Amino acid sequence: MESKIKKHYNSDNLTQTIKTALIKSGKDLSALELKDLSPIDQIHTGGAVASINLLKKASLSHNTKILDAGCGIGGSSRLLAHKFGYQVVGIDLADKFIEAATFLTQITGLEKNVIFQQGSILEMPFEDHYFDAVLCQHVLMNIKNKPRAVKEFFRVLKPGGKLIIHEITKGKNDHLIFPVPWAKEPAISFLEPWETLSSFLEKQGFESLFSSDETAAAIALWEKINTIRQTKKPRPNALGLDLVFGGMAKFFGRNMHANFSSNAICLVEAIMQKGYSQ
Repeated sequence: MESKIKKHYNSDNLTQTIKTALIKSGKDLSALELKDLSPIDQIHTGGAVASINLLKKASLSHNTKILDAGCGIGGSSRLLAHKFGYQVVGIDLADKFIEAATFLTQITGLEKNVIFQQGSILEMPFEDHYFDAVLCQHVLMNIKNKPRAVKEFFRVLKPGGKLIIHEITKGKNDHLIFPVPWAKEPAISFLEPWETLSSFLEKQGFESLFSSDETAAAIALWEKINTIRQTKKPRPNALGLDLVFGGMAKFFGRNMHANFSSNAICLVEAIMQKGYSQ
């Protein structure tokens, strides 16, 4: 199953494709800022704003060591290091994503604060009680064995450590329109209702500090994005998700809005804590 998921995200020559696109769009690779990358590396619903607001709610200390689980090409990892000064480790199943993440982190000058490693979050190559926090952002949709992932999060967290969740969950409507960013077909999409996920977390030993259903905000956001795309003329050499996902990216906006609106999917934010006695 993981090979199919890896194939969905991996793209041949991804790093070179992104590098070429940045140059064609007029970006100076010697003076690149994080905002220059936002069209391609903040691909979760809500983007950088959602990540920043959620991390503020977690109230982590400045010297936090945080794991970005399922880091993709490293957008959130770089954001956490730049905005909050955290020491970040990103892990992702797709080796092409890790290569691109490393390259983009180097050219944005954040390599001292962020490192990446290829691997599965079902069996992570980290010691027990290693991280102060784990960011789980738009990752569990691809994980069939969610209890095992939750167990790994719990294992690598220090006692008192926080699991910061920003996830797509299953709604009451079973009709999910594909493709979506995490799957082009049902075979690699494993959505569960928040009630099921929270049950897994609580059984593992996590305590809930905060949770919020952000579906209404997600609907409004995707509607705004689609309106802008329909009214704005395409710019030559503009950066876009097609660099990462190819031709199916053009369907994401329409399908995500439809899926949120029909209650096929929901957006949930939560902060969980590992007990100090664990």
